[in-house]
Amino acid sequence: MQTRQVFLSGGTGYVGQALVARLLERGHRARVLAREGSQSKVPSGAQAIVGNALDAATFSSAVSAGDTFVHLTGVAHPAPWKEAQFRAIDLVSLRASAQTAQAAGAAHFIYISVAQPAPVMKAYIRVRQECEEILKSTGLPRTILRPWYILGPGHRWPVALKPVYALLEAIPATRDGARRLGLVTLEQMAAALVWAVEHPPADSQILDVPAIRKLRLIR
Repeated sequence: MQTRQVFLSGGTGYVGQALVARLLERGHRARVLAREGSQSKVPSGAQAIVGNALDAATFSSAVSAGDTFVHLTGVAHPAPWKEAQFRAIDLVSLRASAQTAQAAGAAHFIYISVAQPAPVMKAYIRVRQECEEILKSTGLPRTILRPWYILGPGHRWPVALKPVYALLEAIPATRDGARRLGLVTLEQMAAALVWAVEHPPADSQILDVPAIRKLRLIR
């Protein structure tokens, strides 16, 4: 297995900390962007890069040719009424990351988008679609993951919906939608992200909920 040099925007958050731990366990090297004063949130063994995810000038010098760039920055606990925040944070930070990765000559860009189409969260999906288009325009090899909801510590309320999901998956007319908008665990998400780091595409690849659930890591 080839050791990867990974730069993470959003690596101190809910998904990011789980991912960094997995990357280090598998022998990869991680540089994690952190705001001033938040360096303590960077997992031990990773290099903290102090900067602002919304401002490429504050971290561009830390990204090198050949890096795998993982973008996880976004509004915590997305909700339908947060469109202004999605545009101010999710969109602006992705643009800064994409610009930096392209200028540095990154080898691979990994982005967590959102499952789509969906009957709710329209504003969130619109912004994530715009982010996907920005990435496409860079021409960088890219992996886009499209989860719907990631179950984990502090993020467990949808567990109560599992019987509903099971019923919808059993009905042919609703099966595809239920699977596309299904739940994934934090462990599954971290494993899928590590798999993406270790399996860069020649051009692009999209991992939807069924794919995220199925991926297994092999030493």
